[in-house]
Amino acid sequence: MKVTAIGTGYVGLVTGACLSEMGNHVVCLDIDERKIAMLQEGRIPIHEPGLEDIVRRNARAGRLQFTTDTAAAVAHGTMQFIGVGTPPDEDGAADMRYVLAAAASIGRHMTDYKVIVDKSTVPVGTADRVRAAVQAALAERGLADLHFAVVSNPEFLKEGAAVEDCMRPDRIIVGADDEQALLLMRALYTPFMRNHDKMQVMDLRSAEFTKYAANAMLATRISFMNELALLAERVDADIEMVRRGIGSDPRIGTSFLYPGTGYGGSCFPKDVQALLHTGREAGLRLGVLEAVEAANERQKRVLVDKVVARFGDDLAGRTFALWGLAFKPNTDDMREAPSRVVVTELVRRGAAVRAYDPVAMAEAARALQGTPRLTFVDDQDAALAGADALLLVTEWKEFRNPDFEAIKAALEQPVIFDGRNQYDPALLRTLGIEYHGIGRRG
Repeated sequence: MKVTAIGTGYVGLVTGACLSEMGNHVVCLDIDERKIAMLQEGRIPIHEPGLEDIVRRNARAGRLQFTTDTAAAVAHGTMQFIGVGTPPDEDGAADMRYVLAAAASIGRHMTDYKVIVDKSTVPVGTADRVRAAVQAALAERGLADLHFAVVSNPEFLKEGAAVEDCMRPDRIIVGADDEQALLLMRALYTPFMRNHDKMQVMDLRSAEFTKYAANAMLATRISFMNELALLAERVDADIEMVRRGIGSDPRIGTSFLYPGTGYGGSCFPKDVQALLHTGREAGLRLGVLEAVEAANERQKRVLVDKVVARFGDDLAGRTFALWGLAFKPNTDDMREAPSRVVVTELVRRGAAVRAYDPVAMAEAARALQGTPRLTFVDDQDAALAGADALLLVTEWKEFRNPDFEAIKAALEQPVIFDGRNQYDPALLRTLGIEYHGIGRRG
């Protein structure tokens, strides 16, 4: 099948690459000439495990191409996947400029039947706006009767595991009101669900809503668990024991029940804000989600609060080692990363920070550009020498079982602030290391 993927960020590039892996001929379109040039050279503009191999393999095979030529890209694919960004506006609403611009560009160039697939995370009612944008562009060309369909097919890709999620989806949500489009979508996705049918067909608005509902639910679990962790500290309970206890209930499960420094990234923060905006537009206050967002903002400062409680509010002359900058492991994404708050708050109080991340150093340097007394170092050990304490912010695998004796020897004071509850407080106590976790007994 011939497919066009508009946008070469996480959604468009991963979707296009995985569809080409199944034998489809995919053209990826982007207006960013630098990004397209990189992809044509076999270089990947984002860090995503497994993506580079798939892109290079299918590009060599001729099944995956990259272009800035909109007319050629629209002409190529019967299936037109829109996978551009929907960043939040100042009021929290999803910025739909790029989605609607992509829709209009399809309408300006199409000459035959197209299935226009909203793959981006978009508010309820976007399919109607996309349809109107295409129809307006067609009308300007005198082609108002040209048939096309709009489909909602939200992505459920986790950064750091996006390729696996795309190749082995747990569900495929398709919102459609056109029988021919639905047949084509099923044909396109059949290779991804050989064992059993994972496609759930629904109306367009329900499909659009499903993506926001899923991310809001996961964000709620995270914020709820973080609040329980704060309470556990006040009542001398251990949140790790509590997590195991409630997670063993099959009605609850263990996913997204790990206390930490709050959620970040490109999805949860903006999707919670967008759903809150949708509620306001509909005249409904979503009090639970308001609390979720407020709890998350507070949680990003919890690690700094612990540092202040230990060392005082004036941190001038102190240096802190920081392990992990990306908002989660296996990505270089710094959007809404808790590390940004941690670094900013420590520096504001006069501290110096030496930071290391296995992948996100370049992105962190851009995100935190101009931050005084912040130094990026080449390895995790270099961050430690002479520091007053170690702060673990992102739970990369290489940080899970470090040489604690070496850490103790390198630090000015043997203190660890564990923002992801990776370490055993009892073990660290026996080693003479002072431990501060999230909801743990130190």
